[in-house]
Amino acid sequence: MSMNRLLSETSPYLLQHKNNPVHWRPWGDDVLADARRYNKPILLSVGYAACHWCHVMAHESFENIDIADLMNDLFINVKVDREERPDIDTIYQLALALLGEQGGWPLTMFLAADGSPFWGGTYFPPRPRYGRPGFPDVLRTVAEIYREDPKRVHQNVTAIRNGLSRISIPLAGPGLNFDIVEETAADAVRLIDPILGGTQGAPKFPQPLFFRFLWRAYKRTGNDAYREAVLTTLTRMCQGGIYDHVGGGFARYATDEHWLIPHFEKMLYDNALLIDLLTEVWLDTHDPLFEQRIRETIDWIVSDLKASDASDTDHAFAAAFDADSEGVEGKFYVWSEIEIDALLAEDAATFKAVYDVTPTGNWEGATILNREHSAKLLSDVEEKAFQRNLQVLLAARRRRVPPLRDDKVLADWNGLTISAMARAAAVFDEPKWVHKAESAFTFIARHLDDDGRLFHSWCAGSARHPAVIDDYAAMALAALALFETTGRRDYIDRAERWVAIADRHYWDAVDGGYFLSADDTRDVIVRAKTMTDHATPSGNTTMLEVLARLSHLTGDPTYRDRCDILIKLFSSNKPQYLVSQPGLLTNFELLERAVQIVIIGEADNDQTIALKRAAFRAAEPLKIVSVFSPNDALPPSHPAHAKGQVADEATAYVCVESRCGLPVSTPEALSEQLTRQ
Repeated sequence: MSMNRLLSETSPYLLQHKNNPVHWRPWGDDVLADARRYNKPILLSVGYAACHWCHVMAHESFENIDIADLMNDLFINVKVDREERPDIDTIYQLALALLGEQGGWPLTMFLAADGSPFWGGTYFPPRPRYGRPGFPDVLRTVAEIYREDPKRVHQNVTAIRNGLSRISIPLAGPGLNFDIVEETAADAVRLIDPILGGTQGAPKFPQPLFFRFLWRAYKRTGNDAYREAVLTTLTRMCQGGIYDHVGGGFARYATDEHWLIPHFEKMLYDNALLIDLLTEVWLDTHDPLFEQRIRETIDWIVSDLKASDASDTDHAFAAAFDADSEGVEGKFYVWSEIEIDALLAEDAATFKAVYDVTPTGNWEGATILNREHSAKLLSDVEEKAFQRNLQVLLAARRRRVPPLRDDKVLADWNGLTISAMARAAAVFDEPKWVHKAESAFTFIARHLDDDGRLFHSWCAGSARHPAVIDDYAAMALAALALFETTGRRDYIDRAERWVAIADRHYWDAVDGGYFLSADDTRDVIVRAKTMTDHATPSGNTTMLEVLARLSHLTGDPTYRDRCDILIKLFSSNKPQYLVSQPGLLTNFELLERAVQIVIIGEADNDQTIALKRAAFRAAEPLKIVSVFSPNDALPPSHPAHAKGQVADEATAYVCVESRCGLPVSTPEALSEQLTRQ
């Protein structure tokens, strides 16, 4: 038992700890067996590779020989990468919440020999500070209680297990209607900082799902308060320090209320969801700032997060970049005035004025580049000059020691990215983005799919860990986005196969809803089930969108039935609860009010292509675009069933609920009809 067992892992996070003097081991059945054998509690530490405070606790405690000796003597020590095992992380984050504590990473939980949690926290310093007890004191106290007061431990275990069981069986609500949706939107907009955007106070997170809900509320009601909340937030983010003006891409959040100071880690999922939101909003505003950030962010993902197998020409996308380099948070990203002057020479003065570069800096003596004082881009000539300046800085930055890249390929995060990239490609008419999205899809289907069953992650040539419902949901959504963009019907077939597997292994046949873990995932103490959206949509949220889209595309009533069960199970008549479920409300609207644009024509026909371009350029957020050949037969339950071309020309129909409008054959007529929806 006396060894660190992380050397054979592939997770970059676990490998960061392979040389700790702590006798870490990965999660597995042998953990519980040894806990029983040695009568020791389990210390579970959960984090991820790009987590700054995880690094801090590692340096302070896990690399400290005295603290490590204490851990080894008193506990069975387990390391989990929360991105590899979101099901494990979710269970113990919920357990911490039941203890009245705020969750986060690093997560530090103490478990009984059967894996049941009885106490925990997040970051603990090596000595008492920040109002927190010192980690060595925590270790001694917890071990003593476990040894000397088993009754107290049992009481905690029982209470937490009961709480987890209740959370996994939500009390079904009354269902949803648009009155409760509007009431929730009115409550949600009151949380917004009207000057700086985002929710009020610090820190500020991007929350693209929340702001998509507010944007849809604006599109539905015409209420400018919703519109301004979204536009202010996106503009501040796009011009603030949370955006990497040199290399592209958004950081995970801003630590201040001005969007200036990022927590410098950059995650794939944040950027995917922001691309999707910015694209939807751009369709209404045509704001060149939003288009530029979309293009730059996609370029960053494609160039800096490209991940592949040595034997494969297809590329998926890696998970994240760390916040730290050379042990210092943000060192890779910040600048000094002296550097800017030396690199940009005669352009330096103008650049410094626009990007907030001063002798004293704006953060810890250094400068985080930002343009937060200006909501708009300048003239084309000026912006092209700045782009040249930024390329000079990028070349200089590439000579620095970069932060660690977390090379894991995660099925769910890639699914979100593929969807966003495919939709953006259709809107901005960028075939190369479609190619990148299809390449990533092919990579996942080849390397993380085993006879239809998905793995959750792939790294260093190895696919590992059982898929969670989020994987099937996000990849099915990616397939449907690629169907709309390319017209290839095999993408619908793939989505339906993944949904069938989700129904077989994740659906709760008694109470409804999808569990996070499959029915044959044996190493979880409870199967969690939630609709709450966090930085990413919950698996049930995404499955609701997938099912709603399949219901409209195929006319199969079983998809609608599943949607109705999900909506009732997770609904509430209290808007304060629904605010944390924006995806539920957004996808309820998609189910009820989708606008289907059906184009009948040969895929390579110029008129078909023109109609398709007009459909994707429409600012209608609830649209579902389908292209069918004249020989294709739509299902009898589809509203466009038996409709065909007019005068042998490519023809489009706009259908809402069971009714379709008059056929149109020009992009102008289609755009006009969509404007009237």
